Amino acid sequence: MTQFSNTDHQMMARAIQLAKRGQYTTAPNPNVGCVISDSQGVILGEGWHKMAGTPHAEVHALKQAGNLAKGATAYVTLEPCSHFGRTPPCADSLIAAGITRVVAAMVDPNPLVSGNGLRKLQQAGIKTEHGLLQAGAEQLNRGFIKRMRTGKPWVTVKLAASLDGKTALKNGLSQWITGPLARQDVQRHRARSCAILSGSGTVIADNPMLNVRYCELNLGDDVLAQKDLRQPLRVLLDGRNQLPPTLQCLQLSENNLAGDVLLVNGRPSEHQFAQHVNQWQAPFNGNKLDLNKVLTKLGEMQLNHVWVEAGAKLAGALLQNKLLDELILYQAPKLIGGAGQNLFDTMPIEVMEEVIDLSWNDVRQVGDDLKMTAVFKN
Repeated sequence: MTQFSNTDHQMMARAIQLAKRGQYTTAPNPNVGCVISDSQGVILGEGWHKMAGTPHAEVHALKQAGNLAKGATAYVTLEPCSHFGRTPPCADSLIAAGITRVVAAMVDPNPLVSGNGLRKLQQAGIKTEHGLLQAGAEQLNRGFIKRMRTGKPWVTVKLAASLDGKTALKNGLSQWITGPLARQDVQRHRARSCAILSGSGTVIADNPMLNVRYCELNLGDDVLAQKDLRQPLRVLLDGRNQLPPTLQCLQLSENNLAGDVLLVNGRPSEHQFAQHVNQWQAPFNGNKLDLNKVLTKLGEMQLNHVWVEAGAKLAGALLQNKLLDELILYQAPKLIGGAGQNLFDTMPIEVMEEVIDLSWNDVRQVGDDLKMTAVFKN
């Protein structure tokens, strides 16, 4: 096993920190950071990938380092690319700059790159190592990794509930169970996602926009400028063609500040929708849309991360079909009572061996509410 020095750890930690700066803008590309340093641990250049189609992290770092890059070490959160895409191979740039050592946090899961970038560097006489702070790098790009390995995006379901686990009153009223800081946090998750998925029942009941509202992010221009805000695709499941074009999310807002819509149904709707609404006919599984095929379609569209805001039926169907990767539950210090609506609508479980297990990733307080993040065990 490679023994990495304290300097190595410090440089890679900085590279991961830089990579996070692109989390709102890089999709469908991964988040990548790069640090170039000399043998004494002095940073000569650094950069991060900012947007698909623009220079990669290594290019920004090399430009900053200039001639000082010769003989230096490059720390990259993801294996440098070796193929021509929208930009030239980063491996070639590192070779041309005279870098003598490259440390990658992880090997690229993209079959076009996987191992080839490091191999190309080795063939040029550059010492390569990987695996340093790998878990942190993988956490930053879970959606990209999953899409490359399975063809499907990472799926997170967001739910808000009272202390007794109810998402709404018996009559469906739910605004607002959680407080303003929790809702702001949801806006930030939306902004980092490639798509927001919801079902026709929720959309009809709540008539939401399902967009990212920049004024509610409270991030600051240094983190995300308004001009760089990327609205996620809004994916609406409507197997029975119930959604009328008068709903907020189906109407074109001024300058289309809400983003595009993919309306997923079984047959084309007879309604005339605005130009930002596209329809796709998904196959059925029984009398319901085939959710597995829907997620495969979203993967083909190069969507890395799908954020689900839905009612108990769709959330329950995704859960029952084992299509969820993560659950984020905002729990408010309120009691609704036994007649309220539940988190998931699923088939009853009658034996403990069938209980669905999750692992806690994070628990924290957001305003007056608790935010609990858990991943589903395979």
